[in-house]
Amino acid sequence: MTSGLWELVLKGIWTTLQLLVFSALLGAAVSFTVGIARTHRLRIVRFLAGFYTEVFRGTSALVMIFWVFFVLPLAFGWQLVPMWAGTLALGLTYGAYGSEIVRGALGSVDPAQREGGIALGFTPAQRMRKILLPQAVPEMIPPFSNLLIELLKGTALVSVMGMGDLAFSGNLVRLALQESAEIYTYVLLIYFVIAFLLTRVMRGLERHLKAGVR
Repeated sequence: MTSGLWELVLKGIWTTLQLLVFSALLGAAVSFTVGIARTHRLRIVRFLAGFYTEVFRGTSALVMIFWVFFVLPLAFGWQLVPMWAGTLALGLTYGAYGSEIVRGALGSVDPAQREGGIALGFTPAQRMRKILLPQAVPEMIPPFSNLLIELLKGTALVSVMGMGDLAFSGNLVRLALQESAEIYTYVLLIYFVIAFLLTRVMRGLERHLKAGVR
């Protein structure tokens, strides 16, 4: 490939990484907010959190991207740029999956730990912050690692908006060179390398958090 085409691919990698970081941050915020809300003592809070989870888990991420990018302007009169439309759609969708990880990890904490917090006079917020989350978060890391890899692969969906991510840039290079096998092999390898590095980072984070708990 020429230097110009490689530059196009590098810009696509950078766009994909930006989208991954932004949507992962939004997804993490949604995961913890909704996941904790699903363990709330008030039934209405649990219902609303469960309703959100079911809606976003039961809809296609691709259709959600279409809805955010094409329907929102018609419904509300404002248009998001592709980066923020993709971030919103992916963050909300994958955050719904992450909320189940948070809920399950919190539910796996020994009930005696909760009772100990009550005996010490901790408020629900203090019990969550000082007792439940420190023990639950290390257990969340492996499933969150898998979800992060799924999110990385999901970023390719934004190419339907004409956004210059890795998948979109790879397709442009393929059209320019008429070399499908070679170009898509490069794209697959790039996704694999990013995923491999993410996995290593998450495993290191898991070891660090578990060492802190011990």
